[in-house]
Amino acid sequence: MRSTDLFLALLNHKKRNLDELKWPGEGTFEVVLGAILVQNTNWKNVEKALNNLKNAGKDSLDGICALENSELATLIKPSGFYNTKAKRLKMLCLAIKNEFGDFENFKENASREWLISVKGVGAETCDAILAYACGKPYMVVDAYALRIMAYFDYTFECYDEAAEWFSSLDYDEIYKFLDSEEFDEVEILKLYHTLILEFCKENFKGKILSQNGQKILSNIKN
Repeated sequence: MRSTDLFLALLNHKKRNLDELKWPGEGTFEVVLGAILVQNTNWKNVEKALNNLKNAGKDSLDGICALENSELATLIKPSGFYNTKAKRLKMLCLAIKNEFGDFENFKENASREWLISVKGVGAETCDAILAYACGKPYMVVDAYALRIMAYFDYTFECYDEAAEWFSSLDYDEIYKFLDSEEFDEVEILKLYHTLILEFCKENFKGKILSQNGQKILSNIKN
């Protein structure tokens, strides 16, 4: 099976318009906040934590850096594991400020090597920030993506191997199926990630794939 085949199968059965498949706050500092806060929780809890930060006027790089860890932990409590996340978020924001000065400079100049070296930033979190905050061509491989591959009895030795497989797309073939000319490599990889999320949320209950989901994936060559 090729990654391109999976992408096209999911694209052909998408339920929403392409412009609706967007990460909340894409291109803004909110993505950095969300990427840390969403660890081991669902997005509804993240939204509550983000609203707390916004209401307190602390939803910016400088705002986070100015908070004590205990104050930050209280604000992000709805996201769970709040003491750990407060430490990780504060450490990341201080590293960004010390290295790049401000968020816009970080967006422009951050590298994967630098970002993943920050304590508490794993590969998935790193790639989510690079893709959705910085607009760089990285594929985010999450538990949903691996669940689809497990259905096909595909396993990967590590995150980077999985990311390499998912990123190995035939763009010329994909462009034949996309109506919009706005999709470059960055946008296609983000779309791929979102299509995976949409498919899995609609068709998986735990590790059990629905009959509709099986039908969608049945025509992909394994």
